Amino acid sequence: MHDLNNHWRTVSNGSREWERSPQPRAANKYFMISADCHVQEPNDFLSARMPEKYQDRLPGIVLGGDGSKLQKTEGFRPIRLGSFTFEGEDLERNESGKTPTERLAALDRDGVDCEILFPNKGLTVWATPDLEFSQAMCRAYNDWAWETFATYNDRLSPMACIASGDIAGAIIEVERAAKRGFRGLALPCKPVWGPPDHEHTNYNLPVFDPLWAAIVNCDLPVTFHVSTGRDPRTARGNGGAVINYAVHSLAPTMEPLVNLCSSGVIERFPTLRFGSIEAGIGWVPWMMTAMDEAYLKHHMWVRPKLEQLPSAYFRSNGFASFGEDAPGLALMREYGLVNNFLWANDFPHQEGTWPHSAAAIERTMSRLSDDERAGVLGFNAARIFKFDVPARYRQPENVAVS
Repeated sequence: MHDLNNHWRTVSNGSREWERSPQPRAANKYFMISADCHVQEPNDFLSARMPEKYQDRLPGIVLGGDGSKLQKTEGFRPIRLGSFTFEGEDLERNESGKTPTERLAALDRDGVDCEILFPNKGLTVWATPDLEFSQAMCRAYNDWAWETFATYNDRLSPMACIASGDIAGAIIEVERAAKRGFRGLALPCKPVWGPPDHEHTNYNLPVFDPLWAAIVNCDLPVTFHVSTGRDPRTARGNGGAVINYAVHSLAPTMEPLVNLCSSGVIERFPTLRFGSIEAGIGWVPWMMTAMDEAYLKHHMWVRPKLEQLPSAYFRSNGFASFGEDAPGLALMREYGLVNNFLWANDFPHQEGTWPHSAAAIERTMSRLSDDERAGVLGFNAARIFKFDVPARYRQPENVAVS
């Protein structure tokens, strides 16, 4: 039966005029890395790997006073579980990718060569102000992720979760992740869980220098995924789902990037690579412009003085992932961001484009040059996360991959 709710995903003008194609079975297919995908953890991925003292505090399902089921997570307000059901492709996405073998088949179906993996249930590993507890959950998640995907790391590459507010513990976990072979790190957008608080340490402060030193010594890129650092479910009632997504999930992902670009961190650690995940790219040119405007117009208050404008540090060291973002792609070339943007299908989330990524790419990337498409679809991520590019994709006209 045709899925009317998802028919729009299949709409495309095609790519017949392109030099290469995003279609899965095309002989001239682009090399494609999805820079944002999500694992499907079993329910016991934390409880099976954590000390007894933490068991009662782990996320789970509890009953409310009226008998309704509530999602319990230490740092979130209780969430009432709805009675809605998934159908058609929505159900298929929700149930897909539970084993590495299933994921490889799903990638092939969508034309994706490799994926960078983030937690799903495990995004709650940072949802507590107790930094020791958070670090313990991060270690447990990393153990599960490496046990599950180490054999497949050439195509299915999980990021190692780090509770960055616990700086000493974070350094130990960064070094452990590097020795194992993780390609990158996932840090929360705000190192101490909770709403904005000037008393909390944050990434602009020199107290984090030992952590940045350990990260650059291990030569691993840092990612900041949406909805980490504080509860994004802030609005309630009418429009809450839209308000929470746009304002309280996506928008705060800008904060760690501005912290690093404006505070001198990149001058002290010029090889530190960092970027936002799943927050889109349309706001990046605005962020760069706003940072520079603040630096120039508020010069009397700005400390420290930088060798370059803040935007230069994002352009040289930063990146951002997107799925479908026409405004960001329209401004990419003008703002010199061709090497900074990474495409992703967000498999298996409903926000993503699987299994119709080719159509989404054809809808949104027709104005890019062939080399620009090749960069954002795969070569930029290959450079940042050090994926090997198969020989069949290496052509003289390709953008640089090293």
